[in-house]
Amino acid sequence: MQYNVLEYLEDTVNRVPGKMAFSDGNFSMTFAEVYRQSRAVGTWLSVRQYYNEPVVVFMNKHPKTITAFLGVIYSGNHYVPLDEEMPLFRVGLILETLKPRIVICDSVGANKLAGFGYTGMIVEYDAIADSKSDDEALRLIRDRQIDTDAIYVVFTSGSTGVPKGIVACHRSVIDYMEAFTAALELNETAIFGMQVPLYFDACLKEVFSTLKFGASTYLIPRSLFMFPVKLVEFMNENKINTVCWVVSALTMISAFGALEKSVPVHLKTIAFGSEVMPVKQLDLWRKALPGAHFYNLYGPTEATGMSCFYKVSREFSEGEVIPIGKPFRNTSVFLLKENNEVAGFNETGEICIRGTALTMGYYRSFDKTAEVFVQNPLNKVYPELIYRTGDLARMTEDGDLIFVSRKDDQIKHMGHRIELGEIESQVSLIEGIGHSCCLYDKSTDRIVLFYSGDTDEGVLIKQLRGKLPRYMLPNTVERMNKIPLMANSKIDRSELKRRLNSNIK
Repeated sequence: MQYNVLEYLEDTVNRVPGKMAFSDGNFSMTFAEVYRQSRAVGTWLSVRQYYNEPVVVFMNKHPKTITAFLGVIYSGNHYVPLDEEMPLFRVGLILETLKPRIVICDSVGANKLAGFGYTGMIVEYDAIADSKSDDEALRLIRDRQIDTDAIYVVFTSGSTGVPKGIVACHRSVIDYMEAFTAALELNETAIFGMQVPLYFDACLKEVFSTLKFGASTYLIPRSLFMFPVKLVEFMNENKINTVCWVVSALTMISAFGALEKSVPVHLKTIAFGSEVMPVKQLDLWRKALPGAHFYNLYGPTEATGMSCFYKVSREFSEGEVIPIGKPFRNTSVFLLKENNEVAGFNETGEICIRGTALTMGYYRSFDKTAEVFVQNPLNKVYPELIYRTGDLARMTEDGDLIFVSRKDDQIKHMGHRIELGEIESQVSLIEGIGHSCCLYDKSTDRIVLFYSGDTDEGVLIKQLRGKLPRYMLPNTVERMNKIPLMANSKIDRSELKRRLNSNIK
């Protein structure tokens, strides 16, 4: 039985030491180099008595950054990924929450840290990565470790504006990776194209699949996602055959005609999640790559990563929602109604998750942890935690889950309960639409639609009248040249809310 995520790397380096593990297209590292440098970093930290505490890694998206993560785990600590692309205010809040004694950075990160008044130890990765590793010291650390020891803290948005740090351990990551790789039928032939920044938990899919199988991952530069044709050329040049992207990153290619100019010919496995995939966009991808396998994924960071998957095996009609499918093995997902009873077939309920893949909770936030990591109300005989996601879904009679919306996307307007996601779904079906986002302004009782694309506002509303009841029609429609996106390419709803509030003022 495996107890430590580093066993993935240690098994693989014995098989394929010279194979490329990670590359950004310009700089590459083999498994042997990752192994040697991560153990050097781990030794350097352990010699200086850092143990079982947060070690911030403040570096750009680079193969060395991943190696720094592994080095922190070797030292018996938990890494906290930050990035120079993150807003400085957010970085400051995270450092204040963590109060870390040490930060590993690159040269750019070292310069930026000075602006935060940080007084702890700052060390550049290159200064410690070539130091000598101490096998005996690392063995003693391994002997002390257990599979519920923390290995990382990733920060997500908090409802109060203060980021929440989610703590994961060896066991939750191992459980997740074993289930994820089995569901997508991955193996050593995979060449991943990583879309997300390294400070998101979503990068686990590529990082640990690569370490497990001896596969390879290209860390795609963020700038390429601004130029879809160049992005496809990069994928073809590096023979990328597997992607696990947020929906908006895929539709950035398909919605603007890039697939008509250049097709990522090597792609065989295409997984998407975090947002609802419009059927129209999925059809464009399936037409361009008829031999590829497509997977819809669902899952929260609080459950380590994705928890459900659906392998697309049929055509979907306009207006249909692609299922999020069934749970990964060793994960239980069920739907609870407001009275804590299990929702029946086709009834809407809150998605609740139980199993080994649940994370440890929120860093230094026991109250917030207790709000969502709760006793299973269906279990009356012994303690059992579940995670209440705040997401709503319904289950079909064949056991597939259909995502409905967030609980906080459910509004009451003109006497009717409305899911904003349903409006966005209908907008996405209209020709000439790029991205769209619906918000609700409580102060004026208005539904506001932001969208990008060639379609005129009047034409859009006219078409929506034929698809939605009158009470669901947006009261205000604003066309934008470009919908703001976050670093992981998901729609930046917070930025749109700020825009909405400033317009009101």
